[in-house]
Amino acid sequence: MIALDIIVSFILSFILLIVCVFKGIFVAYPLMISFILFIIVAVRHGNEFKYIVKLAYEGSKKSLIILKIFILIGGITAIWMASGTVAAIVFYGIEFLKPELFVVSAFLICSFVSFLIGTSFGTVGTVGIALMVIARGGGVNTSVAAGAIIAGSYFGDRCSPMSSSANLVGVITDTNIYDNIKNMFKTSYIPFIFSLIIYIAISLKFPLNNLGDYLNTEILKVFTVNLGVLIPALIMLVFSIFKIDVKISMLVSILTAVVISITIQNYSLGQCINYMMFGYNMDISSPLYSIIKGGGILSMIKTALVIFISSAFSGIFEGTGMLNRVQELLDKACSRYEVFRNVVITSIATSAFGCSQSLSIIMTHMLNKKSYIENCISKEQAAVDLENTAIIISPLIPWNVALLVPMINLRTDFTCIPFLVYLYSIPIYNLIYNKVKNKKN
Repeated sequence: MIALDIIVSFILSFILLIVCVFKGIFVAYPLMISFILFIIVAVRHGNEFKYIVKLAYEGSKKSLIILKIFILIGGITAIWMASGTVAAIVFYGIEFLKPELFVVSAFLICSFVSFLIGTSFGTVGTVGIALMVIARGGGVNTSVAAGAIIAGSYFGDRCSPMSSSANLVGVITDTNIYDNIKNMFKTSYIPFIFSLIIYIAISLKFPLNNLGDYLNTEILKVFTVNLGVLIPALIMLVFSIFKIDVKISMLVSILTAVVISITIQNYSLGQCINYMMFGYNMDISSPLYSIIKGGGILSMIKTALVIFISSAFSGIFEGTGMLNRVQELLDKACSRYEVFRNVVITSIATSAFGCSQSLSIIMTHMLNKKSYIENCISKEQAAVDLENTAIIISPLIPWNVALLVPMINLRTDFTCIPFLVYLYSIPIYNLIYNKVKNKKN
């Protein structure tokens, strides 16, 4: 049995996280309090304070490896906005929208954008908001539209070389991100096709009644839009095909975007540096002010802090053996199907209790990694299982930051969850696939 004080600590931490998430308080604060709480519990169980600090440090060191990538992600998001790359993606996306296929188009556009920029929040905060404005103006059911937008936004969060989540998975499983991406496409193309069919059916039921061009008109007032401003995005696509180091790809894309920002969009070098550090913004009087903004290196510090604390948690849990009983239950898995089933269950629990995607990823891996070793399952399979569970289950939990933030940005509510088809079809499909494969063996 797990000790009572550990159970109480988990319950208190869960309540604290829930309250802070709904109050809009930065999730790192309740995580810090919970971190202190578990240090006290560990001391009560006979561990020396110095030893616990060492465990926390060893755990958190894992997160420092992706700090460079986080810096680049913050910088590239902002400079893509300044260069007009994001605006061009929105512009051409809206140009190709078909009113009778609005919902499926929104899903596809968000999937494409999220793959390019690697962030669900960034996709929702740019093209997602634009699509939601169109949906409201055209009489499309807002829950349906939000579901398609959020689902598409997590396409890239799962499998983009620029995704902080995908890079975190690569680091903690010691795998190559491009190999992981290839495996992710293999395990998700059927759920993706299924999602397209469902979204096409929904589109026919909820067509767009009016497709205004006011957003594109406003974009052209602020940015010079042509195919040339899409070059930074094209660089990321081409470099990923040739499996060039993602840090090099981002750096080249950033430098290209800076040149475009200066030569085409008429920003100064000083403005570009300022945007990359503090995030892009335009005049508050512009209708695009709340749509195309954000990014910046400083914006990634919060995410990095959450991952740093989450990693420290895993170090303490693993070193002190607090969750040994849970691990013993999970270690009883004796087939590929049972291991993946346990990962799904663990992801649901950690997403619900941790309220953040990063904590779910780290904790799910920590609790199940021994099962992969004992069942001779490769670390590449472990990586893709995390991508197929923790990353896309988190935004299915109503109080998890991964869903709450997009819902706030899109001004929608929990009624969008049934329409997050792509997100829940991936774990369901892979459960069925592994179950059938297990029976054949």
